[in-house]
Amino acid sequence: MKINIRRSRRAVVAVALGSVLALTATACGDDGSGTGGDQGDEGSGKGKIVFWDNNGGVRTDAWKAIIADFEKANPDIDVEYVGIPSADYQSKVETAIQGGGLPDVGGVGAAMIASFSAQKVLEPVDDRLAESSLDGKLNEDMLTSLKAAGGVDDTLYSVPTSANNGVLYYRTDLFEKAGLDEPTTWDAFYEAAEKLTDAKKNEFGYTIRGGAGSIAQALDAMYGQSGITSFWDGDKTTVNDPKNVAALEKYAALYKKDTPSADLNNDFTKMVAQWDSGTIGMLNHNLGSYQDHVKSLGVGKFRGIPQPIGPSGKRVQVSNPVDGIGLFKSSKNKEAAWKFIEFAVSHAANSKFNESAGQVPANNEAAKDAWISKAEPTKLAAAALTDGSTTIVQLPYYLPDWGTISKADNEPNFQKVLLGKMSAKDFLDTLADQLNDAQAEWNAQKG
Repeated sequence: MKINIRRSRRAVVAVALGSVLALTATACGDDGSGTGGDQGDEGSGKGKIVFWDNNGGVRTDAWKAIIADFEKANPDIDVEYVGIPSADYQSKVETAIQGGGLPDVGGVGAAMIASFSAQKVLEPVDDRLAESSLDGKLNEDMLTSLKAAGGVDDTLYSVPTSANNGVLYYRTDLFEKAGLDEPTTWDAFYEAAEKLTDAKKNEFGYTIRGGAGSIAQALDAMYGQSGITSFWDGDKTTVNDPKNVAALEKYAALYKKDTPSADLNNDFTKMVAQWDSGTIGMLNHNLGSYQDHVKSLGVGKFRGIPQPIGPSGKRVQVSNPVDGIGLFKSSKNKEAAWKFIEFAVSHAANSKFNESAGQVPANNEAAKDAWISKAEPTKLAAAALTDGSTTIVQLPYYLPDWGTISKADNEPNFQKVLLGKMSAKDFLDTLADQLNDAQAEWNAQKG
């Protein structure tokens, strides 16, 4: 049965890879037949366009303000806003690919690009960006992350809007009371996790993510400690390098010793809520939860700093979540749609959006605005991305099977590691086998 599942998955990978590579192998793209293959049109640059927000509800007010500014500056263009919750967004796009009704413009983060580009629904935007007012003004690391996510010929399918960096939040009041140094290194992190734990009083040094989304956080902790700076060594992954195995063993050993036992099923909402309850010393999450912590704890009781520095003296983290805006190939008014993208990532609009979201702006001018210095975690995260102190390990978002491998296949196995039912080495060897198979399929299709 296991062999059949593997063969089935490889068949799916091969089909998707073939689709991605066909996109670049044909000079004119596809023949325009079918919903996913609709070539669209440049249009008049006027009239109506439809924008799908990939984090509707959470970012609705910010986007509506930007749209109002855009329509004021471009009175001959009308933008219809459609807010879609982040959990539903990808399936909504997939349904529209098959049944029709794709928007002109939509949110396209790094993790979505491989799937959408494989189905030929995204317009490459390299040339448009090079000829626009944004040329040379966007964060190079974010551009690199989005290009790498596509996996084919360094093509850009989404214009970056922001990075939602990983942050180590810690309770300044608890650290001061315990006489602990700021957890800027992994050694200081582990020392604090142990010293702040008193299980009898329900006080713990750390809360670990054991449920949905656990793999990305575990990878961040592994590569941050090992100092390995590439996900691949040739065609083989580095996830099961002995240094990463040792790092994961140390990290997973925190569970139930310096963390609550309920952490086994933590997704980000449970983890954030648990930390905000006030009895836990440290939390790894992203910039998006900053305002939640302010409301629960107040600004004087915690800080949010970049991920700890490893023994090498450098900060290493897995690719920071980069969000962006994509132009859908089926748009009948690409000129107007591009005008909206260009406006949305301009200095003023990008600053307005990211101040509301608490994220790092993609626009380099926006990243220097005054509000950044008032939101300390965002300020520190922005600096870490631009001052040379951080090396980004690019995750293989381009692999069509990445989503399955990093979630359904291995989140249950990571829980086994936390429970002591599976060794860190066996977990990472299994993960490595799956990744190496997926990469081999990818390379075979390219060849």
